[in-house]
Amino acid sequence: MSEEFATKLKETARLVELELDRILPTPDGNPLGEPMRHAVLNGGKRLRAYLVMESAKMFGVDNKKAVAVASAIECMHAYSLVHDDLPCMDDDDLRRGQPTVHVKWDQATAVLVGDALQTFAFEILGGLNTSAEVRVTLMTTLAKAAGANGMVLGQVQDIAAETARKKLNLEQIAQLQANKTGALIEWSATAGAMIGRQYIGPLVEYAAALGQAFQIVDDILDVEGDANTAGKRLKKDAAAGKATFVSLLGLDGAKARAAELINTANTALAPYGASADPLRHVAQFVLHRDM
Repeated sequence: MSEEFATKLKETARLVELELDRILPTPDGNPLGEPMRHAVLNGGKRLRAYLVMESAKMFGVDNKKAVAVASAIECMHAYSLVHDDLPCMDDDDLRRGQPTVHVKWDQATAVLVGDALQTFAFEILGGLNTSAEVRVTLMTTLAKAAGANGMVLGQVQDIAAETARKKLNLEQIAQLQANKTGALIEWSATAGAMIGRQYIGPLVEYAAALGQAFQIVDDILDVEGDANTAGKRLKKDAAAGKATFVSLLGLDGAKARAAELINTANTALAPYGASADPLRHVAQFVLHRDM
């Protein structure tokens, strides 16, 4: 990770976490306040927030609006993790090195925290200081990316893959991950253009390649990563006999495919010239990350 990118990523995290701390319910005013804050403010790379903020800068979007939209996607992402960790899903007891919500509290609280964070994301977007057209665009596209044709569909496909007698092929895994992981990454990368009412085409191509590379590296880290660095249990996929990019391509093949996708992502940014360098830095980070 370059020093410049690391500094920008930390600054994004600082700004977004300040905003989230300001707007999230407080423990003394709402029984969901503490677990919601635990789910959202317990660390994390803030990569989706960074994509929002930097894509917004490319189109001259006001920083205050960008921070609000970045906060919304972090709430949506946190909701997905809270539900993903539940015993009926992945049954994880650690997230970012901290007890998951259902472990620290209980399963009912975790379900309700996820519900609250999902709707809170739309509340943030609904209150954005911009035109009604932009607000509706952001809300409807996020609903699609997170819902039955996006992330939730990917989770359904993922659960089905664990119980299927026939293993998924490479194309099916790519589609599953494009839904489960890629949809919110695509929304984040295109949010700045949507706020600025600009054409999103090249950013869609960039994000599609970036999202798949992100998941391939995730599969690689599940095999050869460090659990302490990752802050969660690893080697779960192999133990479950699950088909992944690594199980189908092998470690070297998966690494080569991830590098190829990062090259595709960077090439898609050519129309934006140097203004897209921060998004290119994300691509390099995704390829070389260790958590």
